[in-house]
Amino acid sequence: MAVTNNNPIDLTNLELSIQISLSGHSFCVLDTSTKTIIELKAEKYSIKKTPSELLDAVKHLFNTETVLKQTFRAINIIHVNDWSTIVPKPLFKEDALADYLKFNTKILKTDFITFDEISANDSINVYVPFTNINNFIFDRFGSFTYNHFSTILIEQLLTFEKHSNTSKVYINTADATFEIIVLNKGKLLLYNTFEFHTKEDFIYYLLFTLEQLQLNPETIDVLFLGDIDKENPLFKIAYKYIRNVSFGNRMDTYAFAEKPLHNHSHFTLLKSL
Repeated sequence: MAVTNNNPIDLTNLELSIQISLSGHSFCVLDTSTKTIIELKAEKYSIKKTPSELLDAVKHLFNTETVLKQTFRAINIIHVNDWSTIVPKPLFKEDALADYLKFNTKILKTDFITFDEISANDSINVYVPFTNINNFIFDRFGSFTYNHFSTILIEQLLTFEKHSNTSKVYINTADATFEIIVLNKGKLLLYNTFEFHTKEDFIYYLLFTLEQLQLNPETIDVLFLGDIDKENPLFKIAYKYIRNVSFGNRMDTYAFAEKPLHNHSHFTLLKSL
C-alpha cells in the first residue's frame, strides 16, 4: 500500500524501512548507490505499549536518531500485529473488509482497514495498520509505502520455496507470539499466529499443527526465523520433539556496514527493501 502527496521529494541514495509493533521497533537504512545496509537497529519495549504510547515511542525515535533526520528516496513502514486475515483473491470484495476480519480479530467501527495483495499465491491480506504511525510518517516525510509484516513474510517464503518438491514449516518468533507458515511443494498450506507464555505452550501449538496437517515430526523440516539461536528454549524444545530443526536464511542481496549476528534475524525488515 502506497501513500503519496503532490509535494516534490528530494531524492537521495537512502531508503528507510521501519518495522513497528506494540512490543518494539526496528529499522534499517539502505544506501542504494552501494547496495549496503548502513544502519540496522532494534529495540524491545519492557512493557507492551498501547497504540498511543507506540506513537510517542516512534516520535522519540525520529527525534533522537541522527540517521533518521535526513531525506530518504523511499520509506517502507511494516506493521506488526495479529489484526489480519488472508482471503483468496477470487473471493475478495473490497467493500467487505470488516467482514473478513471480524471472525478472528476484535475490531472497532472506527478502525481503518486496508489490504495488501500477495501475488505469489493469488491472495489478499486484510489488516488494520497503526494509522497514527502512518499519519505521523506522512506529515513528516510525505510519500511512503506500508505493508503488513505477514505479507512480506509469506511472499518471500513462497518465492524461496517456489521450486521445492517437499513440505517445510517455518517458525517466525517474537517475544510472546510466533507465526507458523507451512509450505507444501512451494504452495502455502497454512499461515497462523499463536500467542504463548511458556516453551510448553509453544511446542504444544507446533506439534498440534503438525498433527492436524498430518506432517510427521520425524521427517518434516522445521526452520526458525527471528532473534533466536540454538540456546533459546524454543529451539531446544523443538529439537527435542522434532528431528529436523534448523534456521532459515534471508539470502541477503545487500552488503552490511555491520552484519547482523544471525542470517535468520530481521527477516521481514530486510526483505522489505
